[in-house]
Amino acid sequence: MKFSQHHSYIFTEVISFLYVMLFVYAAVSKLLDFENFQVQLGQSPLVSSFAGIVSWAVPVIELLIAGLMIFSSTRFLALWAAFSLMIMFTAYIIIILNYSPFVPCSCGGILEKMGWKEHLIFNIVFMILAAAGILILAGMVPKVHLISKPAALASAFSVTLFLSVGIVALLFVLSEDMIHHRNNFVRRFPKHPTTGKKTILLPNAAYYIAGFDRDQVYLGNRAEPLAVTIFDTSLVEKKTIHIDLPKYNFSYTVPRLAVKSPYFYFSDGNVPCIFIGNTVSWKAELKMYRKAYFSILKPIDNKTAVIRAIDSKTKNNTLGLFAFNSNIALKLNGCLLQKQVDGVFDTDGSLLYNSQLDKVIYTYAYRNEFLIIDSKLGRHTSGHTIDTTSHAQVAVASIKSKNIKTLARQPKLVNKLTASFGNYLFVNAALIGKYEPEIMWKQASIIDVYNLKENTYAFSFYVYNIEGRTMDEFVVLNDRIVSLNGRHLTIEKLKTNYYKPFYPSR
Repeated sequence: MKFSQHHSYIFTEVISFLYVMLFVYAAVSKLLDFENFQVQLGQSPLVSSFAGIVSWAVPVIELLIAGLMIFSSTRFLALWAAFSLMIMFTAYIIIILNYSPFVPCSCGGILEKMGWKEHLIFNIVFMILAAAGILILAGMVPKVHLISKPAALASAFSVTLFLSVGIVALLFVLSEDMIHHRNNFVRRFPKHPTTGKKTILLPNAAYYIAGFDRDQVYLGNRAEPLAVTIFDTSLVEKKTIHIDLPKYNFSYTVPRLAVKSPYFYFSDGNVPCIFIGNTVSWKAELKMYRKAYFSILKPIDNKTAVIRAIDSKTKNNTLGLFAFNSNIALKLNGCLLQKQVDGVFDTDGSLLYNSQLDKVIYTYAYRNEFLIIDSKLGRHTSGHTIDTTSHAQVAVASIKSKNIKTLARQPKLVNKLTASFGNYLFVNAALIGKYEPEIMWKQASIIDVYNLKENTYAFSFYVYNIEGRTMDEFVVLNDRIVSLNGRHLTIEKLKTNYYKPFYPSR
């Protein structure tokens, strides 16, 4: 049965009214909570790189369509625009549910009150209503007009569908490329990337993470330098042993334990000295004394360690390789750390050794760069963190009476702590990115994850503060995050499609 013209008019009026209510409500909801809406778009896998533009464009377009829908003279155009926008929203949800590595939080308005699948059905219903309204209005157009012809209408629907889906798909592809390869400082936070959190309370806050192996975490103690506390990775079994250190009359100032199972290093870069032993007997043997002062030491095995030291010629930070054999050899490579200001403060950073890749990794503290170096300190490549600070903002002052240099003011910290395992580098970031809620920076530490094999940014996640205190250090044991926060030792499991645990090739 065909509708009469009167019934058709009423039907289009009802459709227009529903769309006006929908778009006005949705747009106003977004604008009233605009900061939250923009943050949520920033975490969307589809439009995170364009969140700034899209967050304004969507409510403005919704209000514009609602305005056009009110007047009968522009209603036909408004219904086409509404049909196209609902296709985009529907395509967005389909891609989220089927092709996105994670499903983000909702983006305000009615969507916030529904699940993703419910909203998909809701969108499809409104798409059908818009299409029905278009067909009814097209039927009222005189036959001489092209749009009244079935073939023309079918072509118009097809083109609108193709262009609308194409725009969303293009945004998705471009956003993914920008996030992972040409990031403009937009972080991606998968939903619930960590699970199984367990925390224990240590006797005091003097502990630090000295190393780990497949099943155990080794803690050193600044108050008892020769004590080693060992936990299993479930934080259930615990034992404490003491290192058997030869008695030398050394004036230790910063003694440090480093465990690279099945060996351990006990060192002090200010003496300077390095003792090495195995984790069976825990008996140490002096391997180096007064060969070179150093500020950081990372063991590679029982015969080799990489250090950061001050070059006696350039007075700049440099990386070096100790070889412990009958004749202790030290090889410095002054070409790795690149001076921007003074060569010391501006090249400050963290030093790691990734045994899965057999790579040395150095991450600058005050610029968005890290180095991936072979274990012989020869060939290297560089990568960049997603922030935009490419030049260290460091000001140095000289105190001539004491012949020393010091920082003139607090520099802009970019990268705090680092860890590495498998194909990934984990960086505790110091700078807030775009579309991120500031309140989270008061509640948690942000860890950015980089794929070293592909030289891309992967994703970010939170390590929450404990009793208002941020974590002091952390390490990664494949798919487990171990963090130390004062007296609190925490282990949680990393679980996200963005992260591939390391499995050695057989």
